[in-house]
Amino acid sequence: MIFRQLFDSVSSTYTYILGCSSTFDAVVIDPVFEQHTRDTALIRELGLNVRYVLDTHCHADHVTGAWLIHEALNAQVVISGRCTAENVGLPVDHGDVLEFGRCSLTVRATPGHTGGCVTYVTHNEDMAFTGDCLMIRGAGRTDFQAGDIPAMWRSIQEQIFTLPDQCLIYPGHDYFGRTVSTVLEEKKFNPRIGGDAREEDFTGYMENMNLPHPKKIDIALPANMKSGRPADDHMPGEITWGPVTMTFAGIPEINPDWVARHMDELFIVDVRSPGEFEGDLGNLECAHLIPLDELRERLSEIPLDRPVVAVCQSGKRSAMAAEILMKSGYEQVANLSGGLIQWSRLAL
Repeated sequence: MIFRQLFDSVSSTYTYILGCSSTFDAVVIDPVFEQHTRDTALIRELGLNVRYVLDTHCHADHVTGAWLIHEALNAQVVISGRCTAENVGLPVDHGDVLEFGRCSLTVRATPGHTGGCVTYVTHNEDMAFTGDCLMIRGAGRTDFQAGDIPAMWRSIQEQIFTLPDQCLIYPGHDYFGRTVSTVLEEKKFNPRIGGDAREEDFTGYMENMNLPHPKKIDIALPANMKSGRPADDHMPGEITWGPVTMTFAGIPEINPDWVARHMDELFIVDVRSPGEFEGDLGNLECAHLIPLDELRERLSEIPLDRPVVAVCQSGKRSAMAAEILMKSGYEQVANLSGGLIQWSRLAL
């Protein structure tokens, strides 16, 4: 199975991408609104077809990216039916199975942090995505959003601790850089519910946490009740001047065929050396030669009133040029995908 764990440093949220290595059908678990461009870039580069975008619960500390992925990739939005959120394509409940290619996830209802929390478990029970129910050496808070300490105790004991000991636990958040645990580890070492803890111990711990409310709760909860759909349906990071694609590395790229058809609308900056500029690959008509090691000192030669496309031999140095330009305040920038090598292959 294809598996990726991604992190949002602002909310300490983990997003998970799971894909079938045979069919490339996939699911995304707990996406973050502000990370939409990053997530879709990785999905595109891995060649995945996202069938479902899943939330483990209605989050209070960040806005979900579920609706954005639905719009961009035609994936069904999935969350517990107990959440009664809008824009949900498939409300689920305990025992439901979500298939993607030859892989699947089974839904286990694990209320306690909220009334609509679920855990997604892989078909062979070797991975569990627990959201804010069981966390690494912790458990989700229970002091708002229909939180229920006895319900969380039962959820962990009956739905998570009954999984195989070596089942990997992947939480919705971690605030200390921990990425994964196991059922056995949490049974032994979780300070709230592990070891010889009884329900009254767990209750006493949870009742005395005295945590401040999440900073974004007033924004996140209303937005997440709409599955993260913004009021104006605006897609964040959308580039309108051309068919620019953002890579997982954070580089805006544009295809040679589009550039060839719009040369008179663009400022082309070739960042190779003078010798390469006159060499075997030649150069693009109207390209302006500014070697990469001179770019920062010669920014005044590059206009701000039209899109800038950076070019080099293979697209690597020009990727750095695109980064330099963006950091210098140029908003309409792209790297020529594949560089002049790809341009020559296409005989443009």
